[in-house]
Amino acid sequence: MGLEEVSLSQLDVYSASGWLDRIERAGNRLPDPATLFLLGTLVLMLLSQLAVWLDWQVQRDSSMEVETIRAVSLLDSAGIWWLLSNLVQNFVNFPPLGLVLVGLLGIGVSERSGLLPVLLRRVLAMAPRALLVPATVLVGVLSSLTLDAGYVVLPPLAGALFLAAGRSPLAGIAAVTSGVTCGFSANLFITGLDPLLAGLSTSAAVLLDPDYRVAITANWWFMIASTLLLTLLGTLVTTHIVEPRLGHQGVAEVAPEQTAQRASEDRGLRRAALMFLILSCLLLAAVLLPGAPLAGQGAHFPRWMEVLVPLLLILFLGIGLAYGIGAGTIRSDRDAVEMMSETMKTMGPYIVLAFFAAQFIACFDHSGLGAMLAIAGGDWLVQMQLPSTTLVLAFIALVMAGNLIMGSASAKYAFFAPVFVPMFMQVGISPELTQAAYRVGDSVTNGITPFNPYLVIILAFVRRYRPDAGLGTLLALMLPYTLVFAPVWSLLLGLWVMLGWPLGPAGPLVYTG
Repeated sequence: MGLEEVSLSQLDVYSASGWLDRIERAGNRLPDPATLFLLGTLVLMLLSQLAVWLDWQVQRDSSMEVETIRAVSLLDSAGIWWLLSNLVQNFVNFPPLGLVLVGLLGIGVSERSGLLPVLLRRVLAMAPRALLVPATVLVGVLSSLTLDAGYVVLPPLAGALFLAAGRSPLAGIAAVTSGVTCGFSANLFITGLDPLLAGLSTSAAVLLDPDYRVAITANWWFMIASTLLLTLLGTLVTTHIVEPRLGHQGVAEVAPEQTAQRASEDRGLRRAALMFLILSCLLLAAVLLPGAPLAGQGAHFPRWMEVLVPLLLILFLGIGLAYGIGAGTIRSDRDAVEMMSETMKTMGPYIVLAFFAAQFIACFDHSGLGAMLAIAGGDWLVQMQLPSTTLVLAFIALVMAGNLIMGSASAKYAFFAPVFVPMFMQVGISPELTQAAYRVGDSVTNGITPFNPYLVIILAFVRRYRPDAGLGTLLALMLPYTLVFAPVWSLLLGLWVMLGWPLGPAGPLVYTG
């Protein structure tokens, strides 16, 4: 039997009863990520004491002399006192915590007022028939601006639009989901993910270089190029692999009716556009006019770059309020505050995770094990004399594998960053490049990992058109995107490194110490 003769149901059975089930069963045995960080901290305490008993030490060449670094026990009296006395400060000073929460206050208002979902819907609806597929993939990639709204808003909309065009709605769901999941880290704009990852990269980099800071714009140029590349790849996979295989499945279904709120939405969009224009002019004046608050150089980067998270708060809050007032979704200040509160409620699991991750990273730093592993690992990498491109591609593969058993992007990077960021710094790979490599590896398998909690939502939308669909159906839809995105996106990063292009504003490829 040829590959073209294998029915979708047969592929579903094979997928659901084969290796996917085994991965799911194994992953379901893992504790919650917060528990993993707690267990990791306990293991670190034991390892620190073992390193002291074994008198493990490493040497680092400084500018003037050779510095000897020894482990510090976290299990003796002084170590336990340090942990207890710094427990609160470790959490409060955790860099990604404040950055993420502040940024999401404004984005939450823009999302819950209806601005961001309406913009995504309008972009897809206006796309010409010939551009329906690339527009669908592109909007899926850009949806990371809207927190997790892309998972809920876009798949049913894409299915309805494809259905109205006489094409399989399953192809529309697959196309937009490829952008939402496998293109999660890419975007044309700075998103809430950028400050989160930059904060974790900074926390890891200071293990080796206390003065190092990673800008939230560090990967911006590469992510813009990635967005364009993934849109092209998603279009090719959809039109040449996914759609021919689906045929006309689900086309007999009736498309959902459009909502009757277009007038209020138009009014809200006009007010949001006016507010965006006003805020943009004020921002440009604050950056370009001599003596203005954002003109000139800050401690590490240009002033406007150092306050980009507060600026995002002001921008998204401003346009979200303008839209909500115009569209009638915000009628008083209480509505806006409620939207912020609802956004913060959704961040509860992240705050819990951040507490335990903060303790893990702080213990890694205080024990000296982070710096010692980085120096020892860096010396080993130097001796191997592997090209930077090879190391980066190997790291992408490692992250891809990790994503199959741990869905949380922040949790995985909080584990990977303290080891790999300083280790790669030892061989001249910048934290910004390590972070970019992580973003590639963390994204491309999002569409096929059973531990992405939002895939259940996608499956529910698929069942509107295929009631018998299961995880195997979803895997069959999304696996082609992963198999194409993974190697091509990795090659783009490798080519970027070979050409020596900066990854973004304040985004060097090389760490010079």
